[in-house]
Amino acid sequence: MSTVMQKIKDIEDEMAKTQKNKATAHHLGLLKAKLAKLRRELLAPPSKGGGGGAGEGFDVTKSGDARVGLVGFPSVGKSTLLNKLTGTFSEVASYEFTTLTCIPGVIVYRGAKIQLLDLPGIIEGAKDGKGRGRQVISTARTCNCILIVLDAIKPITHKRLIEKELEGFGIRLNKEPPNLTFRKKDKGGINFTSTVANTHLDLETVKAICSEYRIHNADITLRYDATADDLIDVIEGSRIYMPCIYVVNKIDQITLEELEILDKLPHYCPISAHLEWNLDGLLEKIWEYLNLTRIYTKPKGMNPDYEDPVILSSKHKTVEDFCERIHKDMVKQFKYALVWGSSAKHKPQRVGKEHELEDEDVVQIIKKV
Repeated sequence: MSTVMQKIKDIEDEMAKTQKNKATAHHLGLLKAKLAKLRRELLAPPSKGGGGGAGEGFDVTKSGDARVGLVGFPSVGKSTLLNKLTGTFSEVASYEFTTLTCIPGVIVYRGAKIQLLDLPGIIEGAKDGKGRGRQVISTARTCNCILIVLDAIKPITHKRLIEKELEGFGIRLNKEPPNLTFRKKDKGGINFTSTVANTHLDLETVKAICSEYRIHNADITLRYDATADDLIDVIEGSRIYMPCIYVVNKIDQITLEELEILDKLPHYCPISAHLEWNLDGLLEKIWEYLNLTRIYTKPKGMNPDYEDPVILSSKHKTVEDFCERIHKDMVKQFKYALVWGSSAKHKPQRVGKEHELEDEDVVQIIKKV
């Protein structure tokens, strides 16, 4: 483990010394690929005798419709925030490292059950296995949204450090997956095409990165000006893209002018967990970033059940997904569905399994006789 850590440090030092220009792009691309491979080795040590496996997370059962992780340095108010939002007891004290394991709590908001995880404080170097960083970030990878809790009094450098730790663990915050196609083939060498002008990647750099992964035959097509990091992310294939909200806590201890500056930053939500300021605004933002779809059921001859919606994710919201969410055998018995709401052209509309539902639609399933 220590030799891998040393290799990572050596590569990071070399990258810091290398000037960024066209002449060094090839060399830097190669270093970045080596770094990504070493990080992967560090996070998923080779298992001995079939046991073990990838970076272990905390054993927390996933419950509810979505999972939100609270990540931050020690003593920024994560436990206080969890206690205020969910009523769960997570030990609170003013010294660092009070929370030593992962504490779950559940909020019911707009009919959806959202699981909140209070993760232990991250320390710098977590991505390299320091502290309990590996477990913290492994659990963070299973979330649908991340809340990075920051202290309003401490400088913004904390934000950059946490982003760096999460990035090193393959979590990409508020980003879309790279719009490039990478396809391995049996022969024909590296075929590199692009539909736009490239400022970061050229054929030499692409070949260097591919050869680091022992890939000598592949088709690569870019649809935007991608960087070496984007190409490495696609080759690695284990990256997770998730929404993130920067929760600035303890705003009762800063001036109005400082708060106005914070307000201009993207993906931010200022709060005071202790005084319960703007917790409603935070819940509203979590809901917006989770992008959930509520579907109400309507049994035949009865009124819709508005109390207990079926919650679907924005990526999987067809009538078939809705049926599977209720019961896995329902799809086999499915004949057609009647839909009322914004996704229906007329009320009700008779639809099949492929129909995409919208938030707050009402659905009645008609089964085969």
